[in-house]
Amino acid sequence: MPKNNLKMHFAWLLAILLGFSSCENSPEVVPNLRSKLDYSLLTTSTPYKQYFIDAKGDTTVDFKSGNTRYKMFQALNYYLGAAVRDNKALDANLMKTMFANSGNSFTDITSLKIVGTDLNTSGFSLRSITASSKSSSEAELARTRLDALFGEMATVSNSFANTASKGVAGKLGTYLVDAKGIETAQIIQKSLIGALQIDYIGNVLLNTGLSADNYTVVSGKKYSALEHNWDEAYALLTLNPIYLAGSTDAVRGTSESFLGSYIWEYNKANYANFHMAFLKGRAAIVNNDITELKKQAAFIRNESEKAIASAAVGYLAKWKSGTTDAARAHAIGEGLGFIYSLRFCTSYNVDAKFSDDILNALINSPNGFWDLTNDKINAASEAISTKFKL
Repeated sequence: MPKNNLKMHFAWLLAILLGFSSCENSPEVVPNLRSKLDYSLLTTSTPYKQYFIDAKGDTTVDFKSGNTRYKMFQALNYYLGAAVRDNKALDANLMKTMFANSGNSFTDITSLKIVGTDLNTSGFSLRSITASSKSSSEAELARTRLDALFGEMATVSNSFANTASKGVAGKLGTYLVDAKGIETAQIIQKSLIGALQIDYIGNVLLNTGLSADNYTVVSGKKYSALEHNWDEAYALLTLNPIYLAGSTDAVRGTSESFLGSYIWEYNKANYANFHMAFLKGRAAIVNNDITELKKQAAFIRNESEKAIASAAVGYLAKWKSGTTDAARAHAIGEGLGFIYSLRFCTSYNVDAKFSDDILNALINSPNGFWDLTNDKINAASEAISTKFKL
């Protein structure tokens, strides 16, 4: 073979080998799971499930896990209310088993459209996701605290026939308080808004959960892991297809409980934007638009956290404006629960120490509620308002 041809032959072989090497080192291009969705189709009156379908036209949205846990929260809260509603002594163990979904503890509640067997057999629980963004030891502290609160609630419920006073548990008006004047039922409810909803929705599903797979369908399902994370967040916030549909600043247009209600009440500037944020974020998942996805997740997280911080400050103000011990005790009970929950507001870099320092300054005294002063309330309100730039 002539020398020039030999050189060309080796050059040709080298080019082929380099081509193979380049192909082997190139990342595989994975096609989008869904066809692109035009953001302009989404409006404030778009039901959540309307456009999120697969190529066959089947919905890719599954609300079961989120809505089931929402109803468990409703059922537990309904039971807490029985102490006042029915003048009933409560069972600490029953509250613990409802929290953990063990022992077939849920029963039908017709007014809330809750079917006990649906919850008992669901395989979901509140306890398993409470404070789940935290380390295992921190999460267990939050869960055992709630178990202890269930015990305290059972104890105070035995005093439903008493009139409360300093050092004596019983009723102040229609509110049941312990010997330090603290409304335990409100502490439990508001603590769960933070440890369950703020933490699991904001710190798990819409934070670390955004890195979930979005290129394959979960085995046996019609959704990707990322799609389901986003849908579960919506379903743990509301049972409604359009969150806060028809709401105005004066009137809440849908039946909402827990975080979903307080967003409307204490974030007047942005409650009307939440439904669109959820729709746009879900559409961004369809489009693999990570920038838009993170933008909407950040909005939901920040504005949810701001709502409960504003609620904490709002209830501190209601303590000051209250004209009866009953009104003041109810206000501080709600406020204390929200202040505890601030520790889950990671968008604002709040930690347990911030919450605990405020709580201790307010009620870590022999008589708790009965020892409160304007100075204590003002200091707590200023600390929260400063931290959250309210």
